[in-house]
Amino acid sequence: MPAPDPDPQEPPGPPESAEPPEDLLHIETDQQLHAIGNLTRHRMLRVLRDGPATVTQVAARLGIAKGSSNYHMKVLAKAGFVHVVDTRKVRGVTELYYGVLDKVIALPSGGPGQPEHLMRLALADVESAPLGAEKDMRFKLLRLSPANFEIARAKLHALHAELTALNDPTQPAADFFYALYRPRDFKQDAENPGADA
Repeated sequence: MPAPDPDPQEPPGPPESAEPPEDLLHIETDQQLHAIGNLTRHRMLRVLRDGPATVTQVAARLGIAKGSSNYHMKVLAKAGFVHVVDTRKVRGVTELYYGVLDKVIALPSGGPGQPEHLMRLALADVESAPLGAEKDMRFKLLRLSPANFEIARAKLHALHAELTALNDPTQPAADFFYALYRPRDFKQDAENPGADA
């Protein structure tokens, strides 16, 4: 049988001894918030969700310098988002394959602006999608009672769960994100001058 290609198309899988990950990765430190709040690192995590890769492979996928990829990978590793899952010797050099755990990132509830910052990173991905790529975006201004707001929230959570169940790692990437929120209500501001004070 021929020896494996030193730079295989199929990345190595996780070691046999890897323990099954928990479902949630709780973000608890400033170091973690700093690590995840960067567009390049956000995109590196996306690449690694497709499978383990070296710093060089990630750099090639994202079109960035290897040194930049190495720096950002170290930031992600120190924050606990990625870890070495395998190593390969190539021409006398040990290459490290990094991987991510299959976890949902849980932000701290008390951090104003943190989820919004991650949404801005996702929006940057929307804006950089290739011309002609499949895309469906909607925006609707609504006025909802508290009860109907909760109904809408429940429907969106249910849709999120349904789409998660359809996830197939062998298929092309597709992102889904939504925001249902109460914006500043200028109509009420006009009806209640001085309310901000």
